[in-house]
Amino acid sequence: MAKDSIGVIFGKTGSLNFRFAVSDSASTKRSDYVKVWHESDGWTLAQINSITRSSEDFSVEEAVDVAEGSVKVGDLNEQIIAEANVIGVREKNGALRVPKSPFSPGDKVFKADEVLIKQTLGLMRGDVYIGLLEGQNIHVNLDANNLVQKHCSILAKTGAGKSYSSGVILEELLEKGVPLLIIDPHGEYATLKFPNDDRTANFERYDITPKGYASQITVYTPANKVLNPTADSLFRMNGINLGIKDFAQFFSEERSQNETGILFEAVSKLKSEKSTYTINDIIFEVGQNKSKVKWNVINKLEALKETGILSDKATGINELIREGRASIIDMKGVNPDLQAMIVAKLCSDLFEARKLNTVPPLMLVIEEAHNFCPEKGFGGTVSSDILRTIASEGRKFGLGLMVISQRPARVDKNILSQCNTQIIMKVTNPNDLLAISKGLEGISSEVVDDIKRITPGVAMIVSTYIERPILVDIRTRKSKHGGASVPVVKAPISEASKSNDTSGALSDLSRAITETPKTIMEAPRTILDRAKTIIEMEKKEPLQQQEVEEPIKEEKKRSKEKNGVSLYKKMFGSRKK
Repeated sequence: MAKDSIGVIFGKTGSLNFRFAVSDSASTKRSDYVKVWHESDGWTLAQINSITRSSEDFSVEEAVDVAEGSVKVGDLNEQIIAEANVIGVREKNGALRVPKSPFSPGDKVFKADEVLIKQTLGLMRGDVYIGLLEGQNIHVNLDANNLVQKHCSILAKTGAGKSYSSGVILEELLEKGVPLLIIDPHGEYATLKFPNDDRTANFERYDITPKGYASQITVYTPANKVLNPTADSLFRMNGINLGIKDFAQFFSEERSQNETGILFEAVSKLKSEKSTYTINDIIFEVGQNKSKVKWNVINKLEALKETGILSDKATGINELIREGRASIIDMKGVNPDLQAMIVAKLCSDLFEARKLNTVPPLMLVIEEAHNFCPEKGFGGTVSSDILRTIASEGRKFGLGLMVISQRPARVDKNILSQCNTQIIMKVTNPNDLLAISKGLEGISSEVVDDIKRITPGVAMIVSTYIERPILVDIRTRKSKHGGASVPVVKAPISEASKSNDTSGALSDLSRAITETPKTIMEAPRTILDRAKTIIEMEKKEPLQQQEVEEPIKEEKKRSKEKNGVSLYKKMFGSRKK
């Protein structure tokens, strides 16, 4: 075969695929990009989808003899065959076209060069660097405007790296000065503040350096500083002059007509009598109603009041959305119903602010999206409607949406279908795979099979301006990753006992025995003395009952003072502003 090629086309060929005999198996592998000269279209890009190796000279009988050890394997006349799918050729006007006539048997196949790959796949533009094309040293960049304006989804099974990938994108958007509002249910994104200190990270391979974004990030908590001490500020919603529309966003379950009527009467009366009123005034007015249904309304209002989320010093949208900054709403420790209520109110205010152009264009990031916009049949939340509206209309007003979920089947399909850029990592659940294939454009059955085989750290990118789904090795994060799993297995007993002062002599002795081949008599003298002291103390008479009970009583007192805080205070702290 020709030395300058990696193979030659043979057999039956077409314009969409072909087979070729491989000359060097060591330099050719599945998913490699190759090029072939077409007589009318010039250099055409293709991708290898399978490679097989066979030998007709090596029969079953010979294989049995080798397996039994009676003979050894000699030189085999092997055949290595690769199958490739044609991607196409980029025309001068920018359109991608597949040749209309087939390739000819005998045409040489070459390794594709970087420029041809990037031109053909549509990777020449873009300013959001997310990683390297799998198997290549080619940077893959997404277009920031396309990513924000036309929405983005990140889908993967648990532990496949969706939070890591979203962190990479958020780093890039922060460096581009894009305002971000991040809904963070588990407190994973505050680590964007700190540089990545992982010594094993491949910074050189991806051509990056560690970096923290503390100067651009503010973390808000709807709870309190006791529950979330790392938060920079409290998040509170306006509790002054609440209207019926506000309560529609606050209460997730449907209200009866009688409940709505009682609430409407109370609010209307307060509006006519007072210039300023609070939820306490509303509760009082509802209590004056003679209907027994008022107790259901009062119960809901009291529950809302007890959360402490309402305040006369609310966190304004203009404070959250600022050029070049990210605001993280850390929901850690907040009740799920309250989380949905916060998202509903916040997104509604955000959408109205963008329509009035009172805040700059931004990206809204929804982590664990299946909890805030579930598919019909998986329950409903008060935040579903506004998120559907943002997905369908947000592009017109410069309000982008990033949806992140580990359960694609449980995310509203109307929202997923509006995301023009999909970043899909390994998914194996049949229902999730079915949801991906039905809800997203550009996903064929072959692509679904590839999704099941994706390795950790690799993502499939499907986008309107990238001609076909591509696999990308996601780059190392510049900032610290906060979504890693918590270790479950504890340190060995010998290690844990190092900090136990009450058994210090015995633990030291145990280490001396286990860590060295010495006998007990050869152990250090100080260790033996401490062990001897403990043994002698055990031989003494037991302590008097009073001497034992006094420390116990004191400990119970301290425990009571520590644990005597109400469940509400543990979750939300004091309601005093």
